[in-house]
Amino acid sequence: MIDSMNKASDDHLPHYRVRPRFKKVTDHSIEYLSKKISDGLSHEQAPCKGRVNPGYISLYLPIKEQHYWSPQLSLTLEESDEGTVLRGLYGPRPAVWTLFVFFYSLLGFATLVIAIIGFSKLSLDRTAPILWALPPLILTICSLYLVAYLGQKASHDQMLTLHQFLEKSTGLVIQDE
Repeated sequence: MIDSMNKASDDHLPHYRVRPRFKKVTDHSIEYLSKKISDGLSHEQAPCKGRVNPGYISLYLPIKEQHYWSPQLSLTLEESDEGTVLRGLYGPRPAVWTLFVFFYSLLGFATLVIAIIGFSKLSLDRTAPILWALPPLILTICSLYLVAYLGQKASHDQMLTLHQFLEKSTGLVIQDE
């Protein structure tokens, strides 16, 4: 695991962003970076697992260390005029992300429909008791955001583990955008 001294000195990941990302331009080739990460993953003491594909790399924690909020790091590598562009995106596993998108969509749609019906009735000078459903829906949406934020905070140490592995295996110092 990560000791507190390492954590304090190397922690340049934000605690407050939804799906933090970074971009790094380097002189190394895509093949070189892919090989370095692949070599790092092949070590027995590697703190994470991953898949290395041409132009795309996915890093995640071993199954035994994962919990519901465990993050994964998705990396894309592309050639540009300045060199190789390495883009990283920290996020939840796809199943967690899909669940939150589903709930946000459902709650957003319900809020929209209730608002349209309620305000239409009000514009016709009729009573609109359906509008009393809006505050609980908005509160639920805010609660869902808070749960996602707390989940990200709970997984921050694991996100840091993925980040440190990437920096150690490639030899690059990577700051977020």
